[in-house]
Amino acid sequence: MRDALMLLAALVACTAGMGWFALSLDTHWEQVRGKAPRPAATAQQLRWLGAVALAIALVLCLVADSASIAVLVWLMAIAAAALAVALTLTWRARVLAVLVFWAGA
Repeated sequence: MRDALMLLAALVACTAGMGWFALSLDTHWEQVRGKAPRPAATAQQLRWLGAVALAIALVLCLVADSASIAVLVWLMAIAAAALAVALTLTWRARVLAVLVFWAGA
């Protein structure tokens, strides 16, 4: 049960990380936030958050499984998260606004 929770947390971290990476791009920021201006430092913060989230996901996978399986699971979680974020940006982009709740309305 503990391993399953670790892997679920890793998948959530990957999804958040890929979402933050996507929101660091101007086009996706406008899809999610409309014409709200994005401070220049916010893009850098979003990239850092994305990298940290993916690193945390790797650690969670390594805790749950052996290294050879953990890396494979981590890469598949990144692929699934990228697909989920891409589909969300396509159909319900505003849902990703929860990832940048601190940026105001």
